[in-house]
Order: sequence, then structure tokens, then C-alpha cells
Amino acid sequence: MSNTQQVDEVPLTQRIRENPRPLAVWLAMGAVLIALEFGAVFGFAADLLSVVISLIPGNPLPGVVSFLESLGSSIPTLLSRETIPNQGYFNGSGYENTFLGLEPMLAWLVRVVLVYLYAFLFLGWVWNGYVRFRRHYRYADWTPRDDVVDRLRSHQWGQFGLIVVFLFVILAVFAPALGPTTVEANILNPYSHTVQFWNADAGAVQEVTVGQANLQSGSQGSGTQNVGPWTYDDFGRFHPFGTTTNGKDMFTFLATGARISLSIAISTMVISGFIALALAMVTAYYKGLADLLVVVSSDSIQALPQLMLLILLMVVFNQTWLSEFYDGALLMVMIFVFGYWPFLWRAIRGPALQIAEEEWIDAAKSFGQRPWVIMKKHMAPYVLGYLLIYTSMSLGGIIIAVAGLSYLGLGINPPTPEWGRIISDGQPYVATQSWHISLIPGILITLIVTGFNAMGDGIRDAIDPKSAKGEGDGNTEAVAGGSGA
Repeated sequence: MSNTQQVDEVPLTQRIRENPRPLAVWLAMGAVLIALEFGAVFGFAADLLSVVISLIPGNPLPGVVSFLESLGSSIPTLLSRETIPNQGYFNGSGYENTFLGLEPMLAWLVRVVLVYLYAFLFLGWVWNGYVRFRRHYRYADWTPRDDVVDRLRSHQWGQFGLIVVFLFVILAVFAPALGPTTVEANILNPYSHTVQFWNADAGAVQEVTVGQANLQSGSQGSGTQNVGPWTYDDFGRFHPFGTTTNGKDMFTFLATGARISLSIAISTMVISGFIALALAMVTAYYKGLADLLVVVSSDSIQALPQLMLLILLMVVFNQTWLSEFYDGALLMVMIFVFGYWPFLWRAIRGPALQIAEEEWIDAAKSFGQRPWVIMKKHMAPYVLGYLLIYTSMSLGGIIIAVAGLSYLGLGINPPTPEWGRIISDGQPYVATQSWHISLIPGILITLIVTGFNAMGDGIRDAIDPKSAKGEGDGNTEAVAGGSGA
């Protein structure tokens, strides 16, 4: 941008003051969307605060945390099982305690449809905000990001990946509302909760603990011991994906497991990406000894068989306090970060070295700018696109690794739901009527990993269109090489 453009450019705040209506309308729409789910937003903030306080030695504010949590649970939320309940029972003539007296299956479907409708409305609101900014407040009529967005919108394979990833993210974020039952009642503490059901033989409504109902609803292969997908069990409970071997609802299990897998994958990529970006900036700027030290360290880690390294570290630290923190999720994040940052650093090292040789970097040095300012303002923005490509492509691999470790009994501690463990539990029943226990989560893992890879392909082709044609310079070759790694 020239000096004349810098002088004539009007600050964003002034542009908003001169034309506040588009922003005001957009904020009003957002306020309505947030108000519909304010109880969930407040509850999430309270849970996040409790996590932060729990990290402080001595837990100094237990009363404040419990008060915020109770307050958040008391605030009504539109898309919740309390507002649209499905865990009712048949009383001989109709259903009680379900939404509008519908049968549990229909009441659950209404809630699921509304949740995903809300999610798509929220996504549309975010996109509308970008369009409003681009049309009313952005100083330039065109930026290179416009071409990136337009190419991504026309990339069908990338759009498929975005849709799959979006559906998966909504499943994880809204897991408490999407499940036909709760994790606490059905999985973690079933003998402390009860369920009412219609006993046709006695002609009356009876009550039983969830734990006892689960024992009689397990899917273990035989005709009398199987509750398949889209069916009710003997206690009138609807199971969209059937039940597990011990009678727990599979949809609730998988929805909560999706939240755990996504949290581990995102945490790993954020931390690994930050480490890789910082090291890439330092090694590209200083080169020499700094680059040599990081090369030796990354090569040493990459030379080890990754699967064996993950298993070894999980076994070594499995009996430490780290394995108990968040049911082993923190330990898995730390292990994945240790194994993944070398790959991300290798992927962006080439582009970072190329940027460091550009003339504007030498100009910034000659003007006396500090190294960290040059790295932050003049180097990092040109590398972030490549980092985004690799992180999006690596998310699916981490989800597979989490499931694989849990399949081997080394992942998330039971009874916390995790997809790999349910596949392991259902493996003996693959050829029986209880095929759904292993097959459904296996299909979901395959679909989600494919979605993340497709999204990564779309982002790569949108950022670097030459890569889609097999052309390009060293940057494109770096992308291809990193993808293989």
C-alpha cells in the first residue's frame, strides 16, 4: 500500500460511525440468536471458569463456581431437553412428559432438527457479518482474501468436507442437547437415576433404575439381547443408534465421544501450530545454529515410529497424575503435541525461509525494526496460510490416533465415552445382530476423517490455486511434501 493510500484511509471506527446501520442490524440478529441459547452460553462460561479455578492450588473460590453453575442451569434454553423433552413414558393411552405428548422418537427428532437449524442460522449470521463488512466497512474494494473465499466456494470437494466437519462440530458442541438421554444418567452414574415405563403385563406404569434397565437392554448378538438402531428397548427408551454391549445409549455415547475427540484434536493443533510457527520464524530469521538445533530435534522425533512412540509414552505416563487429569485427555494432548510439532514445522519451514529472503525483510532490518516485530508483521502472515492447510489436514489423523489408542485400552479412561473403545467392545459381535456397535462408529470415523481431508484440500487449493493444477514454485512443492509426511 502506498503512502497516499495510508494517508487517505479512513479508520474502521470512523467508517462505522458514518454508517452504523449495517453493524447495528447484524448485532441485533446476533443478540437474538444468543438470547435463544443464553443459558447454554452462560453455563459454558461457568464451566470454563471452574476449569480455570481448578488449576489454582487450593481451589480458592468453590462457592462462586457452584453458584455460577447453578445459575447457568436455571436459565432457560430453547434447544434443551428440558424445553423439548423426549424421555417420557407411555401411560396406557398416550405419552407423558414428552414434548407436546409426542412419542420419544418424534420428540427427539424435533429437538435434533431445531438444533441443526439453529446451527445453520448461526453460520449464516457469521457469513452475513463478513458480507456486511466487505460491502460497507472494508476500505479496499478487493483483497486477495476475496479470491481465496471465491475459490473455496466453488470447490465442491472442499465444500463436502466443510459440510461434514460442520455437522461433526455441531454434534460435539450440542452433544448434551442432541443425545436422547444424558451422559450422567445413562453412562456415568446410571444407578442414581430412574426411568418410568409402561408394563403391559401389569397394566401399570412402573419405575426402575437406569442401571437395571441398561442391564436388560444390552446388545450382545442374540435375538433376545439386542437393541438395534432406531428402536425402543423394553423400557420405552428410544435409541437412534441402538445400545452398547452393556445397554448404554450409543448415540449419547458417540456424541459425547465426538466432543472429547474434537477437543483433543483442536488443542493439539493449536499448541503444535503455535510451537511450529514460533520455531519457523526464529529459524528462518536467524538461520545457522538456531536452524541446525531445531532440524536435529525434529529429525530425532520424526525418525521414531510414530505409533510406537504414542503407545510407549501412553504406557510410561499412564500411572501418573497426568492420566487422571480430565480422564487422560491432557496427557494425550501433550503426547500428540510432542509428536506433531516437527511435522508442522517442517511443512512451513520452506515458505518461512523464502519469505526471510525477500527484499522487504531486508528493508525492515535496515530501518532498525526489532526481530520479533519483523517476524510478527512481515513474515508470519505469509506462512499462516500453509499452517492452516496442514492443521486442517492433520485433525482427522489425530481423531484416528485417539480412537486407535482407546481401542488398545490406552486412551481416555473409562467410563468416559470414546469412539475407539466402543469399537473394541463391539468387535466380537460384528457378524451378529449387534453389528451396529462397531460398524456405526467406524463409519463415522471414516466419514469425519475424509471430511477433514477434503476441507484441507479445499483450503489448500483456495490459498494456492497452482497446487490444484500441479504447477507452482517451492511453496507448492512444500505443501505436497508436508501432506505426505
